[in-house]
Amino acid sequence: MQKIRHIPRIQGLPGNRRVTHSTSMALLTVAALGVAACAESPSPGAESPEISARISTDCVAASSLRTDLSIGIRANLDWGSAEMSCEGMRRPADAGARLRFSGPYENGEEKKTLTLILGIPALKEAQIGAELPTNVTLIEEGNGRFFATPDTNGCWTDVTEHEHIDGNSGQDYMISGSVFCVSPLAELNGSASVAFTELAFTGRVNWKSQ
Repeated sequence: MQKIRHIPRIQGLPGNRRVTHSTSMALLTVAALGVAACAESPSPGAESPEISARISTDCVAASSLRTDLSIGIRANLDWGSAEMSCEGMRRPADAGARLRFSGPYENGEEKKTLTLILGIPALKEAQIGAELPTNVTLIEEGNGRFFATPDTNGCWTDVTEHEHIDGNSGQDYMISGSVFCVSPLAELNGSASVAFTELAFTGRVNWKSQ
C-alpha cells in the first residue's frame, strides 16, 4: 500500500465546532423535539442509496464502523470488514464523495441490515480535512425506514486517512475518519428520529466512478 504524504488539509467550517459529549447529548435532546415536524417532508439532504455497479463492495482489510444509535433505533454497531460491505464513489458534478456502509444489527429477536451513507461535498481525492460538512442517511433495510439530515449543518466529518490502494481503476483509496452530529436524523416517512454523537469509520472510495 502506497501512503500519501504531505497531503494538504482542507478546512470545512469556520471556528471551533468541537463540543463535549454532554453538550452534544443536550443539543440532540433539544433538536429531537423538533424533528417530527420536519420528518413529513422528504429531506433535500438525503444521499441517494444508489451505488454504481462498477464499484467494488469489498471492504479493505482494516475496514470498520463503530457508533451507538439512540432514540428511534437503539443499537451498538461494531462492524468489521468480514461482516459488512463498503462502497464509495465520487458524487455528481464532482461534489465530493459518497461513502456507504452496510452491516447487521438485531432489533429485538429480528436480525436486520442497516445502511449508512455519508455525503461529504468538500472532500477531494487524496486529501484529508477537518470539520467537513456532511449529509448522513440511515436506512433500515427490509421495511423502508429512511432517516436523514436535512442538510450539512448538523453533522461534520474529520477525515484522518486517505491512502491509495491497489484497485480496479488505480483510483481506489482507503479512507478513515469520524463523523460528529449535533442534530438527530429525521425519519423521512414517519415521525421518529435516530441520533448519534460520533461515528468512526474506515472504508474505501473510488474516485473514478460516479
